[in-house]
Amino acid sequence: MSPTTTTIIVSSLATGTIITASSHHWLLAWVGLELNTLAIIPMISKHHHPRATEAATKYFLTQAAASALILFSSMLNAWQTGSWDITQPANTTSGMLLTAALAMKLGLVPMHFWLPEVLQGSSMKTALILSTWQKLAPMALIFLTSNSLSTTALLLMATLSALVGGWGGLNQTQLRKIMAYSSIAHIGWMMVVSTIMTDIMALYLVLYLFMTTSIFSALILSKSKTIKDTATSMTTSPTTTLMVMLILLSLGGLPPLTGFLPKLLVLKELTTQNLLLIATAMAMSSLLSLFFYLRLSYTTSLTLAPNTLMMKHKWRFKPATKTLLMTTSAPLALALLPITPLMF
Repeated sequence: MSPTTTTIIVSSLATGTIITASSHHWLLAWVGLELNTLAIIPMISKHHHPRATEAATKYFLTQAAASALILFSSMLNAWQTGSWDITQPANTTSGMLLTAALAMKLGLVPMHFWLPEVLQGSSMKTALILSTWQKLAPMALIFLTSNSLSTTALLLMATLSALVGGWGGLNQTQLRKIMAYSSIAHIGWMMVVSTIMTDIMALYLVLYLFMTTSIFSALILSKSKTIKDTATSMTTSPTTTLMVMLILLSLGGLPPLTGFLPKLLVLKELTTQNLLLIATAMAMSSLLSLFFYLRLSYTTSLTLAPNTLMMKHKWRFKPATKTLLMTTSAPLALALLPITPLMF
């Protein structure tokens, strides 16, 4: 892809998200979402491979359906209330349609089937964008319209997402699919707290972005695409491999790493609101996710692949991939737990 094309696509991605996040008119928000969708499709399909074309088609159809639902919901709301304002509380029908549309955009259960397939058909860099940047615009809409969304539907979908996200990743060997199910589970955690306190949802989103960016950056650096690829990374870059293990444990929510902070806050809010059954289900679902994070950590850092070389480390060239993104996001993905007292 030429530099000019890449610049246009990245600019469109950024512009679409900013338009959606900063708009108060439903039509502008919809335009931003459409711009976002149309900009990412060339990135998904740039590898001339049937899998990439399939992923781009699936992504387009899903996002187009979700955008149509958002437009339909906003038109219905404008017809009944006379206002196109996003923060205007919607009626029940519009709220349900909007909830379904945003769930489809984010990949919440039961509208999650597209996410693992699209990520698997994309390159690692595109999968990183899909897992991080593409979540910002829908999450901004959820932040703005939290009083209009169906609380019951969101709680149900969020709990199921956390469970399915953990369950679905158990038998996966492809790292992109594992990260897709990880994303589904984390989005479930964000959605369950969005019905109670959107500030914690925003904090969770920021920390999720740090953790996901750092793990994808490490996988891009080591050129790992399956679990067995990670088994040989120790001889290439021991430091990165150790950091990958810690980031995976952080994604799993183990203290004293950053990932423990948002889960602690979410469970605290759920128990405060007497949603004990949901809190228990969420806590149990994190064990499912933790299993495949631990399995990945084990193959990455705690096992050494058969090695015929007599030297301790394999010859290491200077990494071709820029490591700035990983070196900035990894410390944030690991060491932010001490800010917890500020949350109470």
